[in-house]
Amino acid sequence: MYTIEEFDKEKTKVMNYIMYKKRTEYEVKNKFKNTIQKDMLCDIIAYVKDAGYLNDTDYIDRSVKEYMSLKDLSIKEIEYKLLTKGINRNDLEDYIYNNKEMIEEYEIKSATNLIQKKQKTMEKEDIKMYLMKKGYKHQTIKEVF
Repeated sequence: MYTIEEFDKEKTKVMNYIMYKKRTEYEVKNKFKNTIQKDMLCDIIAYVKDAGYLNDTDYIDRSVKEYMSLKDLSIKEIEYKLLTKGINRNDLEDYIYNNKEMIEEYEIKSATNLIQKKQKTMEKEDIKMYLMKKGYKHQTIKEVF
């Protein structure tokens, strides 16, 4: 077991890590797995989740919106980026399903932007291959051409 003082000290470290930049539960576990005892870390994670500081569903929402406003990515690329952060695949699929219209609209806009950028230097077929490699769906590619 551990004392309340120890818990508070370690909790402060975790909170500073989370507040510096939003994190996933997986990232927090990975960061502190070797420095905080396992049972205390589980209790700290439960505490910060209950307090609303750690929420993977919110993380998905914020990240997707951030990617959409800053980058031209396919849905597959966004999924990959979030899965590497330790996001649960089912939570991610639920989010995509529940926001299907917005995400598909974004993917079409994103593909269109990439086509406009690449048209100057690439042939139509090369652009199509490029988009396929980046994970854009056949349907999206057909629609934007």
